[in-house]
Amino acid sequence: MATKGNGRGKSRVSAYREYSRQVTEGVERAPSRAMLHAVGFTDADMQKCQVGVVSTWGMVTPCNMHIDALARKAAEGVDAAGGKAVIFGTITVSDGISMGTEGMKYSLVSREVIADSVETVAGCEAFDGLVAIGGCDKNMPGCVMAMARLNRPSVFVYGGTILPGCYEGRDVDIVSVFEAVGQYAKGEINDEQLHEIESCSIPGPGSCGGMYTANTMASAIEALGMSLPNSSAQAAVSEEKAQDCRNAGAAVLELIKAGIRPGDIMTRPAFENAFAVVTALGGSTNAVLHLLAMAYTMGVKLTLDDFTRIGKRTPVLADLKPSGRFVMAHLVKIGGLPPLMKTLLDAGLLNGECLTVTGKTVKENLASVAPYPQGQQVVHPLSDPLKKDGHIVILRGNLAPAGAVAKISGKEGTRFSGKARVFNSEELALQRILDGTVKKGDVIVIRFEGPKGGPGMREMLAPTSAVLGKGLG
Repeated sequence: MATKGNGRGKSRVSAYREYSRQVTEGVERAPSRAMLHAVGFTDADMQKCQVGVVSTWGMVTPCNMHIDALARKAAEGVDAAGGKAVIFGTITVSDGISMGTEGMKYSLVSREVIADSVETVAGCEAFDGLVAIGGCDKNMPGCVMAMARLNRPSVFVYGGTILPGCYEGRDVDIVSVFEAVGQYAKGEINDEQLHEIESCSIPGPGSCGGMYTANTMASAIEALGMSLPNSSAQAAVSEEKAQDCRNAGAAVLELIKAGIRPGDIMTRPAFENAFAVVTALGGSTNAVLHLLAMAYTMGVKLTLDDFTRIGKRTPVLADLKPSGRFVMAHLVKIGGLPPLMKTLLDAGLLNGECLTVTGKTVKENLASVAPYPQGQQVVHPLSDPLKKDGHIVILRGNLAPAGAVAKISGKEGTRFSGKARVFNSEELALQRILDGTVKKGDVIVIRFEGPKGGPGMREMLAPTSAVLGKGLG
């Protein structure tokens, strides 16, 4: 990646520095170079590809509290590969903390704020490529949407999963706490037990441990081809995650040299791969919301009917929370995501020709991947799926003529009827669940909580977990 010239006057510029040359080359750019010297650039750095490293660090959530350190690891990878890393920040919010409050109305909107801010900084500062490190639900699709808008060589890194807490010999996580609220209301646990559960369920940095939105989107983005293999299945605090960041930094330089951009990777077949993996993992319904937004931003036509089509042919294989027994840390221990992707590929359920950020295709990435170890129970074989078709189902009816998204584990049956309990807010619904107004067999309807009507489409983990905690599931 060497270039000729000293960064001053007229020089021959590396073809790889498509954007950064605009702020470093020529006499008229002397003021720009002066500013860069002040932030640590040397004369030699002026001749290097500039890679923006997006840090979603913040102490507002355990999901992102460690990402400043990971951003520095990614920068090390960029610099060691011959580029010049520039770390900058964007926002994150905590769904877990704001859940059940008016603050949750900001969460979905934050995805667009993140995309806007990353695009703004990268575009303004003329970066040749990007590494983005995300940890909580909305900053992951937000970063990928910015990559799609900019269409510059980019790699997404997942900040990693939290390790499970332990209460009375069993694994616990954030949903365990939400469910404990319902158990407390039912009288099954006391004040001291509730305090013990809330105190031990989140033991440190990393994203919520089950196959909730963060782990779902990390897996989807890896299957999409925008993360290095197994970035989605590593503990937040681990040498593997630190090395993943270094590798991502180096990978961006290779993408720049090869001229591979998000538009070459984020194709319609790649989005279909992403949803097939989400289905096999029993992932979050939010995957539909975010994959549609990411595809739209990339100019790929994706509809609700595509999710129905893919769901009909793809089984649920992973026995992961919230509907299963295990957490992401257990998937990490048995080999992570690649063996599952290899299983789907061999069964014809993935498109192996899709390009990825390794510069290789999905098929090439998975060529030497070994199967899961014998005896593990986290991921079922295709011959014994947890569910023969997808758990994410698109429903249409008089309440949602344009479509609605439901998660059907297979245990609910094919029909449900009951008395409708209608509430005008999440807070009122939660109160009536906890005080016993809602009975087994009731249908809970919460109005005015959609993306427009809310606004912001607050997620309803508090009332749904309370339902389970009260024994009404």
